Amino acid sequence: MKTDLAASGQLFAGEAGAGLASGDRTATLASKTTPTFRMNDVDTSKYNATVVGREEINPELIILRVKPDGELFEFKPGQFAVLGLLGSAPRVPEADPEDPPPPPDKLIRRAYSISSSSLDRDHVEFYLTLVKSGELTPRLFALRVKDRLWLSPKASGLFTLDKARPDRNLLLVATGTGLAPYMSMLRTMLVQEAGRKFVVLHGARHSWDLGYRAELQTLARLRPNLIYLPAITRPHEDPHWTGLTGRIQTLLANGEVEKASGLPLDPEHFEVFLCGNPAMVDAAKELLGQKGFVPDQGKQLGTIHVEEYW
Repeated sequence: MKTDLAASGQLFAGEAGAGLASGDRTATLASKTTPTFRMNDVDTSKYNATVVGREEINPELIILRVKPDGELFEFKPGQFAVLGLLGSAPRVPEADPEDPPPPPDKLIRRAYSISSSSLDRDHVEFYLTLVKSGELTPRLFALRVKDRLWLSPKASGLFTLDKARPDRNLLLVATGTGLAPYMSMLRTMLVQEAGRKFVVLHGARHSWDLGYRAELQTLARLRPNLIYLPAITRPHEDPHWTGLTGRIQTLLANGEVEKASGLPLDPEHFEVFLCGNPAMVDAAKELLGQKGFVPDQGKQLGTIHVEEYW
């Protein structure tokens, strides 16, 4: 996926698919750290939504909450919506120079997974990573609470739990900001589907890149059907981390899911969802294939379900 593609049916989790990722979800709706400028001279007549919450996980990861002017669209957990800003919208200072910049009246649009519950009818939430060379995320990162933007009138996407058999447990595997659709699934379905286990295997470079970690740790303590397995790949840069280390595919091969869940990792017990770095997705599919899992083939559902957002 290229950073200059306009939004289509393909998901952009981050601007160039940098993956969904880090930090504690304990801040208030107001931004912890906000840009030093506002959208002063931008014609906002094309906009139909308002930022009602901004949390900075780290300088390159934010959670953005967006409220439409009218009634919020219905959506299924795992689907995505499209955000847009004009070319004239300000960008964060750390963004790469644009040469040439887009026309000021161009509405730059990209699709992002929704991370909020489908039961929340007030706003939608997005988990975003800064792509410094991208067109849209440097502008999204410059937004503050009460700023205006464009939100698509509906959600789209097929990366939903409808694909999974109801009598199977779910292994939800993500790198970076690929976690976003799973947050929507868990926030919506975890309590009402108490009869199946949800195992979340989430990888990032550092512990401060593990988005929603506090919320997931709390949910795992409160809900016996949730198992949360966070892992980092650069423990030498994060010496206080005491959890799992290594790439996702290595953890799958080493039996970490079986150890934590007490169940065999096979199609009789699990269906698997994959979202994140393409190298991880490809390696995970190969490893899971050796255990009897089969990817979806068009309309024919398998036991591996992949969100292609890169």
